[in-house]
Amino acid sequence: QVKLVESGGGDVQTGGSLRLSCKKYSGYIAAHYCLGWFRQAPGKQREGVAVLYTYGGTYRADSVKDRFIISMDALNNTLYLQMNNLQPEDTAIYYCVAAEVSLCNTRPPLKDGAHYWGQGTQVTVSS
Repeated sequence: QVKLVESGGGDVQTGGSLRLSCKKYSGYIAAHYCLGWFRQAPGKQREGVAVLYTYGGTYRADSVKDRFIISMDALNNTLYLQMNNLQPEDTAIYYCVAAEVSLCNTRPPLKDGAHYWGQGTQVTVSS
C-alpha cells in the first residue's frame, strides 16, 4: 500500500515562499511512474500543478512555471514543491499524487487523475 504524506503548508503573505514536502512510505508503484502535485481551490476545478517523471523530466503548469520548482530526494523518497512569489490565487489545498505511466503520459500529465493521493495540505496566501 503506497502512502503519501504531505507537509509544509501554511499561511503566507503575497510574494512569500513555501516549500511543500511529500514523503512516500512503503509500497511499490511501478518500474516507471511519476509523482506530482495537484491543487484544489474552493469553487474551482482541480488543477495539476507540477509533475516529476522518475524516468526523466518535469512538467509545470503555465500558471506556476516561473515560480514553482518540483524536485525529489530519491534517497529519502521525498518529493518537494518549492513555491516562490506566491499569489492569492495560489490559495488551495495541495495534494501529492503518484501515478503509473498510463496516467503520467497524458497531455497535460495526470489530466485523468492519479492512482495514489495524499491527504492534502492547505496553502493560504493573503494580500
